[in-house]
Amino acid sequence: MHAKDTVKAQLMDERDLERILHRMSRQIVEMFAIDETAGADFGLIGMQTRGVFLARRLAGLIRDIDGVDVPVGILDATMYRDDFRMRNRKPEVRETAIDFDIHDRHLVLVDDVLFTGRTVRSALDALMDMGRPASVHFLVMIDRGHRELPIEADFIGRRVPTLPGEEVRVRLSECDEREGVWLVDSGEAA
Repeated sequence: MHAKDTVKAQLMDERDLERILHRMSRQIVEMFAIDETAGADFGLIGMQTRGVFLARRLAGLIRDIDGVDVPVGILDATMYRDDFRMRNRKPEVRETAIDFDIHDRHLVLVDDVLFTGRTVRSALDALMDMGRPASVHFLVMIDRGHRELPIEADFIGRRVPTLPGEEVRVRLSECDEREGVWLVDSGEAA
């Protein structure tokens, strides 16, 4: 967390995250009928940063469930954001690495938190510049509402309505010191 943040509640611990990822991996397998043959037409795309780690975890769980290796790509949509030129600071551009053809493939775009919908809109633009998928579905660990665009997730870990000035922080052991989900008062009014 940041120094000025006030933790209001812990929404999930490590066990909760794992249980929800298991549920969502089963939902993906069922929706796309993933098996040895259907796995070739499917892929996960993790959005930088925490979406990448969530996508990798989901791929591992799908491998454990059905023995199918699902390809995982990494997407940074920073340059596609509609506020890219309006930001006062230089944006941090991260790696994009999709080592499989997305054309005619069913994709699940993975992120940690869905808020306004602008980040996923930019990710869709970035994907469309790379090819024409058969379909793109969206998975988030937390949907906190407050949409500014008509975007909804297909797979949702948990819905957490938030108030102005509140944020939801997902923390994962791969990139953070702890694991869980917290509701924080960021100290900034909306």
